[in-house]
Amino acid sequence: MNKGPFIFSVILGILTISLGCNPAVKPADNSSIDLNTAMSGDTTGFARAEKVRDLIFPEDWGPHPTFKTEWWYFTGNLDDASGRKFGYELTIFRSALNPPEKESPSDTAGVSGWATDQLFMGHFSLADLGADASTGAAQGAERQTFHSFERFSRGAMGLAGSHSEPFRVWLEDWTIEGSPNGLFPLRLRAGQDGVSLDLTLSSAKPIVLQGDRGLDRKGKELGNASYYYSYTRLETEGVIRIGDQDFTVQGSSWKDHEWSTSALDENQVGWDWFALQLSDNREIMFYVLREKDGSAGAFTNGMLVESDGTYLPLSREDVVLTVNDTWKSPHSGATYPSDWSFSIPSRGIDLEIHPLMNDQELNATVRYWEGAVAIQSGGKPAGRGYVELTGYK
Repeated sequence: MNKGPFIFSVILGILTISLGCNPAVKPADNSSIDLNTAMSGDTTGFARAEKVRDLIFPEDWGPHPTFKTEWWYFTGNLDDASGRKFGYELTIFRSALNPPEKESPSDTAGVSGWATDQLFMGHFSLADLGADASTGAAQGAERQTFHSFERFSRGAMGLAGSHSEPFRVWLEDWTIEGSPNGLFPLRLRAGQDGVSLDLTLSSAKPIVLQGDRGLDRKGKELGNASYYYSYTRLETEGVIRIGDQDFTVQGSSWKDHEWSTSALDENQVGWDWFALQLSDNREIMFYVLREKDGSAGAFTNGMLVESDGTYLPLSREDVVLTVNDTWKSPHSGATYPSDWSFSIPSRGIDLEIHPLMNDQELNATVRYWEGAVAIQSGGKPAGRGYVELTGYK
């Protein structure tokens, strides 16, 4: 799931509806757009994720233009030599404007070079967490700052695009690039308004095929699913720049790549998505698809990745998730869960998850919370991760 994922299909669905000279479609009062409204839209003629298929690389590193939406998603927790902590997100989304059987604007004789059948959107955020934010947002709060940015572009005139060989996804000067000989090492670069990152990522563990061998169901309707794989532990190093300060950092990142023609079921209102990197070299991906009554829907699921890279699926029944606290955004007025108990009894896993900073809400076309978290077990540090929360009011 991720991005969480699915938030991408929400926002890019909006862009598809609003194609014109200006694809940015926030309401005139700069408020966010309702999640369920945004998830509507015509998906006729697009490919659907209906059955398990072999994922083939390097082709599947790159774009899948017959599907309506796609995203390349990265988050990570990084430290500099002094112990100053940072969290980041960089995601680039692609949305197809026309199903494959329709004539593409870019294939029509005599049209402008600006014509396109693909739109791209990017989200870049950086949380400066200070040196004391090791157990949660209560410490170091006076030094914590959160920066987030959103941008859009057409897949035309070289402004934005994606390809498999060599692997590259870009939105203006925000870039995700593989090496000449394969996917890794990956280089991420993004910057805006004096905040930037330039990171190199190398895989420490094998690929994880989410769901059923890469087919991850989101709802009861056939095709309401995505193809989804992850790299759950990426060794990361590079430079973060804030204003006139450079920070040489290292740490760990997470990559998701997902493509679909999918939507929320009628009774689904949002999701809570967890990407957890434990200190014992295990990882957990788990998302809760929330029903209107607040319960976890039937398609809630995840994956536990063992230290040797093997992995096993998690069902809704395998995980006990309790919300211990909430945080109300001063920007949107939305109330989000902000502290959790997370256990997998059958595997002896018992965790507490705490935001490293409360205010990690992205003021994007659809507002959502995406933030760095600390993980503890028995009151002791047990790892770090990222959490995404959507559909809250």
